[in-house]
Amino acid sequence: MIPVVTVFTPTFNRAYTLHLCYESLKRQTSKNFVWLIVDDGSTDETADLVQQWILEGVVKIQYHFQNNQGMHGAHNTAYELINTELNVCIDSDDYMADNAIELIVGYWEKYGNEKYAGIVGLDATPNGNIIGTKLPDHIKASKISELYARHKITGDKKLVYRSELTRKCPPYPIFAGEKYCPLSYKYLLIDQECPLLIMNEILCHVEYLADGSSMNIINQYKRNPKGFLHFRKVAMKFAPTYKDRLREAIHYVSSNLMINNYKFLMESSYKWTTLVAMPFGILLYFYILNTNKKTVLKNN
Repeated sequence: MIPVVTVFTPTFNRAYTLHLCYESLKRQTSKNFVWLIVDDGSTDETADLVQQWILEGVVKIQYHFQNNQGMHGAHNTAYELINTELNVCIDSDDYMADNAIELIVGYWEKYGNEKYAGIVGLDATPNGNIIGTKLPDHIKASKISELYARHKITGDKKLVYRSELTRKCPPYPIFAGEKYCPLSYKYLLIDQECPLLIMNEILCHVEYLADGSSMNIINQYKRNPKGFLHFRKVAMKFAPTYKDRLREAIHYVSSNLMINNYKFLMESSYKWTTLVAMPFGILLYFYILNTNKKTVLKNN
């Protein structure tokens, strides 16, 4: 019998913390899941550690090793391999609430159907404090972009998607020499299909580590301008408000300057917005070039 949920974890040299996720999966009150580990080229003891866990036989584990492609490349691989109805990503430095699978499966069985893209739940700190704000109680479902833009929620949330949708959406683009494209790219595309059911329950405990992408967003901007530029074009197109479109346009300008593309105004689908954004985008470009500041921004 195929489980309902795939918990997938992209990992790269995280053997020292991956056990936290494993221990949380062992504690799950429902075993209606499989754990897919996409090892993105680790050179530490990750493979040996996972093999030990597989031999323990407590959690159903699927292990896949690939050459390093970056976080988004590992997500691409996961979406190709997943064959369950639902999937949820738990990062290698995070772990699930003990009843998360039970909550997800029960909620989906009660309310889920093809009208919804999946479920959005809550992230919390290791001591149980909700990251940002709770989700609105007065609505049943919403697009992710509207939760932030119109309902003014803050903080990271845990996204559970129908695997049919994550499979059929275009994969994250892989650019030579780059290792990151914002994961929100795919979430924005799925937003255009249907909304997510809202569940105000803690599904994941989040740990922000010093070597995580969320703690190094400025360096990500510098190292992966093409990936961010690709995302900004899509984000401008689907921005729920003009303010959001202007913000994305500012980043669009900055990313173009990083790759020395000075035809960005002509290439923009929103020329007036891009024109307004230009001075701010130029300032952002110089700020990024001249700072080593580490900024927490988990799901940019």
